Amino acid sequence: MSRSVYDTRFFIEHFYSKDSEAQKRTNEEIRKTKERFVSTITLHELFKLTLEKEGRETARLRREIIEDYFKVVAVDAEIAVSGAELRHKYKIPMGDSLIAATSSIVKAVCITDDPHIKETREIKTKWI
Repeated sequence: MSRSVYDTRFFIEHFYSKDSEAQKRTNEEIRKTKERFVSTITLHELFKLTLEKEGRETARLRREIIEDYFKVVAVDAEIAVSGAELRHKYKIPMGDSLIAATSSIVKAVCITDDPHIKETREIKTKWI
């Protein structure tokens, strides 16, 4: 069974790419994955970006879509500690370390092209 955690960069590609082939790949990735997860960190980053680019109503609609299609994983104590360990070990930003920790905790591949997350050896990553 396929399990994936989707990074913010995936959603930027999905919602903002002007490349129709990239959008086809993101749609296919979502469609074929059985268990789809997203960190509350990703939800936060995407909501903020959408507020800035498209406004509150679009940000709210996008949040609803994500909550319908993905299981949102909150940052709990286990993810916080695991993220801190990854942040310390790899010297990566806090958000990236928490998304990577989420991927590790739920035992899922992280869908990202973020170099910070890709360098963490504790998880598998892939890109569309």
